[in-house]
Amino acid sequence: MTRAGPRLLLLVPLVLVTALALVGPWLPLSSPTERIAAPFQPPGAGHLLGTDFLGRDVLARTAHGGRTLLLQALAATALGSAVGLLIGTLAGLARRGPLTWLLRLVDGVAAVPGLLVVLLIAAGSPGSDLAVLIAVTLVSLPFSVRVIGAATARLTELGYVRTSLARGDGRLDVARRDILPNIAREAWAEAGLRFIAATQLCATAGFLGLGAPAPEANWGRLVRENAAGAAAQPWAALTPALLLVLLALGTTLLADRLTAPARPQPSQQRTVL
Repeated sequence: MTRAGPRLLLLVPLVLVTALALVGPWLPLSSPTERIAAPFQPPGAGHLLGTDFLGRDVLARTAHGGRTLLLQALAATALGSAVGLLIGTLAGLARRGPLTWLLRLVDGVAAVPGLLVVLLIAAGSPGSDLAVLIAVTLVSLPFSVRVIGAATARLTELGYVRTSLARGDGRLDVARRDILPNIAREAWAEAGLRFIAATQLCATAGFLGLGAPAPEANWGRLVRENAAGAAAQPWAALTPALLLVLLALGTTLLADRLTAPARPQPSQQRTVL
């Protein structure tokens, strides 16, 4: 096994959790809303992870509870990355003017507690998963703009960027040609951290009862619903919590791998005959 083998094995939990979240609703399991036994039954025949507080199958509830959460986090990360790259690079290239004031506005938005933004927007549209997605995107966007803007501002001091700007190249062209290829690692690292934060915020929204209402399954809501019976049946609350932890850890490892600098290959010596 090569040196990369053990590192790739560390990504297996991320792949499995992602697969469960995406294809879980199509697995041949019992209904996530049907009562199959008494509440908080331990794992046994017919319910491998036991039952929840209403007697529903924990495994089926867990399999149905990750897709919306994962898609919300992925969409929020993608939207935040696109807007953050656009605004951050243009603001970083502008030494003065309206775009620099945009950074001040971003700082003001970042000062508002993220959970408060999620509560205000999601609570204003009860039962809407789209509202949760918009709220999570807005919460994470200021940090994306700041990270990309700082990385861009650092590059503007380099000679080749100053030369491009001095000869009249447009900022979009300079950003595409000279900036984005050189901040790719920072962008990947920032996106990975923001995906973790988005996942946690989406799970928190589910925990607080925001988004699609019950009996819709959500890993965050499953933790809240079954916390009271954790002493009798811990798997009902522990399973979704562990999946969230594995998702965060796996994303961190993947981001580290994507942003790690390439190792120089050892030079091969030629044998002269």
